[in-house]
Amino acid sequence: MATIHIKGVPHAYELTNPTKFPHVLVFVHGWLLSRHYWQPLIERLSADYQCLCYDLRGFGDSRIHPAQKNLISRYSPTAYVEDLEILLKKLNISSAWLIGHSLGGTIALLGGYQIFETIKAIVCINAGGGIYIKEEFERFRFAGAQIIKFRPVWLSYLPLIDLMFTKAQVAHPIPRQWARQRLIDFVQASYEAALGTLLDSTTESEVHRLPQVVSKLKQPAYFIAGTEDRIMDPKYVRHLASFHWMFGGYGENVIEIPECGHLAMIEQPNAVANCLRNILNQENDSFSVLS
Repeated sequence: MATIHIKGVPHAYELTNPTKFPHVLVFVHGWLLSRHYWQPLIERLSADYQCLCYDLRGFGDSRIHPAQKNLISRYSPTAYVEDLEILLKKLNISSAWLIGHSLGGTIALLGGYQIFETIKAIVCINAGGGIYIKEEFERFRFAGAQIIKFRPVWLSYLPLIDLMFTKAQVAHPIPRQWARQRLIDFVQASYEAALGTLLDSTTESEVHRLPQVVSKLKQPAYFIAGTEDRIMDPKYVRHLASFHWMFGGYGENVIEIPECGHLAMIEQPNAVANCLRNILNQENDSFSVLS
């Protein structure tokens, strides 16, 4: 693990060796997660593509020092795009694909819009939305805030508690090592970052802004959904994808993985890796034809 300072906060990241592929694959994790969940994909892809994964500010190993909590008050998707832009510049990455999961998908889409000269394409995994239903969002925000506020720090020390995380938000139980990682990330996430991202990314204005951003993207944008995802139902993935110019009449930029829940990259890493390879090959062939 390496670290790089962004706005005074040390960000943990991992960067694989360069390859012949001209763009870096940059992986952006979701809420209460960390860079670790991308490892199954990176293991399958890094021989052919240079890969970068990192921990968002306040999550994983990108820890916020207590003295900084009052100085860092912005946790909106846009604020995280600003962090990402600085990270890419410091690592001298001038051409990249953004691959984002859940909340990371929102950051990836905004990143494609705001850092358009660097970002060549976007792939969203278990990410969608664009429809604001007031009562549902209020319940979601309240429940999420309560979970964050009252999570006990000793939770990770309880025997067998990680077994609960093997079944949460997935179609089939995940390996226990990943359940353990989910428990660690859940307990260790900064309270300010966890609450801030929850509240700032689910406002009515933020939800309604996302389809507008997707409609303005010049780059290719693909959406990978799990058919059994109960957190981000495929119909919401297709709704957001429909605003992009690639959607067409049949959702050409949407790929659904059968029997898959909300954590596609660890539930079905082979299927997701194959999807990404197909997308990368397709875009590379299109570029070759245009050249």
